Amino acid sequence: MLILSLETSTELGSCALFQDGELIERICPAGRSHSETLLPLIRELMLEAGLGFAQLDAIAFGAGPGAFTGLRVACGIAQGLAVARDLPLVPVTSLETMAVMASENRVLALLDARMGEVYAGAYLVQGNEAVLQGEIRVSAPEEVVLPDGDGWLACGNALAAYPVLAERSVTVNMKIRPEILPMASTVARIAALRASRGEGIDPALAAPLYIRDKVAKTVAERLREGGKA
Repeated sequence: MLILSLETSTELGSCALFQDGELIERICPAGRSHSETLLPLIRELMLEAGLGFAQLDAIAFGAGPGAFTGLRVACGIAQGLAVARDLPLVPVTSLETMAVMASENRVLALLDARMGEVYAGAYLVQGNEAVLQGEIRVSAPEEVVLPDGDGWLACGNALAAYPVLAERSVTVNMKIRPEILPMASTVARIAALRASRGEGIDPALAAPLYIRDKVAKTVAERLREGGKA
């Protein structure tokens, strides 16, 4: 199984190559746009592995939720590469990637959605599979629903961005790992399992997972909240 994976849903962009259980990963340079750095990094990765795109079995990408521009970058590049070589795509959500990275059985993945909001999803995790409990939601940090029961871990940059959320999590005895962000290497591991079951999709059907339709506040809304026009 040979899978190329792309993940640019946050400021930490990356790409990875999964080959029969072995992984090579590259991180996008900081301070530059993913649209500028991702393709050269992919070419470098394939060249290092001595492989051509025609040898791939599938391409996986971080579908979101996350930064809107970043989601379009990963989806667009994945689609372009897949269409050119008639390969299936495997979309993987950013929150389930984080849940698998946390290496715990019960994980609440929390990603900063900007505009004072948080993307949240609760998962039961076993190996490289994370099963969403309920649905992914976007809400204010004070309104994030914390799961009932013991043994939950909260992870993601929303914990650092919104201290009130970290405090709420600790108060209900949840462990916290704010440093976790979705990485292409874990996207690849999740996608390899799905691809082996024939769960890839037609590239034409691929689309970012935005969760909310509204991507920016209006000038009037920013002014009402004390911001600048």
